[in-house]
Amino acid sequence: MILEGTVLRGHDFIPVEGRVVVEDGEITAVEETQARSDDIILPAFVNAHTHIGDSIAKEAGGGLSLDELVAPPDGLKHQLLREASREESVLAMRRSLQFMEQSGTASCIEFREGGVEGVEAIRDAAAPLSIDPVVLGRETVDAMEAAEGFGASGARDGEFGHERTVTRDAGKLFGIHAGERDSHDVNPALDLDPDFLVHMVHTEPLHLERVADNEVPIVCCPRSNLVTDVGFPDVAELADHTTVALGTDNVMLNSPSMFREMEFTAKFSDLSATEVLKMATHHGADIADLNCGVVEPGRNAQLLVLDGDSDNLAGVKDPVRAVVRRAGVSDVKEVVLEKPD
Repeated sequence: MILEGTVLRGHDFIPVEGRVVVEDGEITAVEETQARSDDIILPAFVNAHTHIGDSIAKEAGGGLSLDELVAPPDGLKHQLLREASREESVLAMRRSLQFMEQSGTASCIEFREGGVEGVEAIRDAAAPLSIDPVVLGRETVDAMEAAEGFGASGARDGEFGHERTVTRDAGKLFGIHAGERDSHDVNPALDLDPDFLVHMVHTEPLHLERVADNEVPIVCCPRSNLVTDVGFPDVAELADHTTVALGTDNVMLNSPSMFREMEFTAKFSDLSATEVLKMATHHGADIADLNCGVVEPGRNAQLLVLDGDSDNLAGVKDPVRAVVRRAGVSDVKEVVLEKPD
């Protein structure tokens, strides 16, 4: 497979005219040469925090507080999850995953409710698709063992020390929500030595020092935080201290579109388009230890091709800025989600 156009190459997305050569699911070459296409070629996205199970309840609960919406065990989402049949849940998740795939997302880091059965359900949902979610079980150690790791709700909900120990011993990923409602649960979350934190809307200087000293990545979900009225994370300040990735959070509240998340983040912060695109691609891939997120030889062929001659993108002078602040699903020309055999 050969893709031609403007290639956003390497970790800094340097625009070069040329082509990307793909063989057996791997990028084997990026060549600078005259291209016969206006396409824009970039790495597929990694959505670093999702709750796909909420797909059964899109736009439910308008006007409710965060606790009323999502707090276990009686938040609205948990009520609706219990009421839904397995067939309904799997189909709803598949529709959301299919949308993500079609809009250029290669993978997501999914905090999955429902124990082992919940993990198995999202695997069934993803089975016919090319998108490959990284699933973190919740609630039980058994769910972690069936998944790629454990996704903790937050230190205010429990201690999670045992879950952290067994997850580490299993060599799997451990993430935890922190600093979403207030800053009180940030230090207890950091005490667990997590592989990454989610949200970090409310932080204090000590928290940022600890994050930097221990190189703990953070996943920010700005649209979700605004919808739930918990505040807006200082994404630029967080990025000064550690690696930051982007997630779309609950499908109940937001479309799982990385285009929307990037545009929102870029326009409500002082971050450059390059930095935001890093957050939507290889920063999330690094957290999940995925071999994608960058267009360079040796990486898996997880690529997104945008129509640079679409009515929306024709005439852009800065392709990276255009991808982050202007592009949308309607500009997607091709999504390549291949892996080496």
